[in-house]
Amino acid sequence: MNDFLPHDHGHSFRFENMPKTEEFLAVSEIFKQLCDQTRIKIFWILCHCEECVINLSSMMGMSSPAVSHHLRQLKTYGLIVSRRDGKEVYYKAADTEQAQLLHKMIEKMVEISCPAAG
Repeated sequence: MNDFLPHDHGHSFRFENMPKTEEFLAVSEIFKQLCDQTRIKIFWILCHCEECVINLSSMMGMSSPAVSHHLRQLKTYGLIVSRRDGKEVYYKAADTEQAQLLHKMIEKMVEISCPAAG
């Protein structure tokens, strides 16, 4: 990329401060997870509690395999984590800055009151 733009509009944008293409790709992959309302709802629930697939399936009115598919997607991109306790696997939002920011963004976007804050 050139260090100079064809037209000078008087701003001083510095190309060396621009994130690399790979960094934008990583952000894009995370945002792809939010293109599905079911996945957003599952993620939102897991921001508030730790749950197993059976309970999530009941909350969502979906089959366990369908919920498991969404959980795999969220876990692949580091938005949720899981732990095994005997035969049961429990899921919750990852304790990362990305997951916390997405949770806040979702709540702000749909103007949901967070039960933990009330």
